[in-house]
Amino acid sequence: MEFAAVDAAPGEALRIEIDGWEGPLDLLLALARTQKVDLRELSILELVEQYLAYLADARALRLEIAADYLVMAAWLAYLKSCLLLPRDEAVDPSPEELALRLQLRLQRLHAMREAGARLLGRDRVGRDVFVRGAPEGLRTVKATAWSADLYDLIAAYGQIAARRQPAVHRVERRQVMSLDAALSRVMAMLGERIDWTRIEAFLPVGEDATYRRSALAASFVAALELARQGRVVLRQDDAFAPLWLKAGA
Repeated sequence: MEFAAVDAAPGEALRIEIDGWEGPLDLLLALARTQKVDLRELSILELVEQYLAYLADARALRLEIAADYLVMAAWLAYLKSCLLLPRDEAVDPSPEELALRLQLRLQRLHAMREAGARLLGRDRVGRDVFVRGAPEGLRTVKATAWSADLYDLIAAYGQIAARRQPAVHRVERRQVMSLDAALSRVMAMLGERIDWTRIEAFLPVGEDATYRRSALAASFVAALELARQGRVVLRQDDAFAPLWLKAGA
């Protein structure tokens, strides 16, 4: 697998002029990996010095090109170190495997750069393309499907017919005790009772439950009125306890 050349302009390319090689750095790296150049004859010191001089002279150099050249120079230094130093086969990977890793990383970096350039080159809203000033919404088309059986039709007819019938309200006549009758009855019975007496004792006997409830309410109002006049004394030992009456002094 060959290393791809750096995408540099003619004035940005890095050319190496050392003993044993004269030409582009990326080509030197490709030939060194395939063992077509003797790295023992190359001076790493001169390579580093020329790389530093290249960085100092290129004032408008792009950062990604300098990074690619730095990786290539480091890879050349590593290849020469593998030739000069003993290598453990069980621990250190082979130069071919490292070259493959470097090539894959460079390809991945190149793909990321291309993706970033494509993203930045897309049309931007408000600069290259413009949205509509009065956007229209989506129109909703509704189709109603009616379904009803015989029971639904009869029930609907019955509801309509019931609303059309005139409303007749008839109030049944109820037998109630008036306030005047309750006042007269309580006053008449208080003259016969000296001690405390519950209010239920002033109710008529033998009447139905509805009339007795009416009489109890009327007797209670009558007792309050007589107590206001001072003619009756009321007593209740506790909340919701029976109400006791006694003639006033």
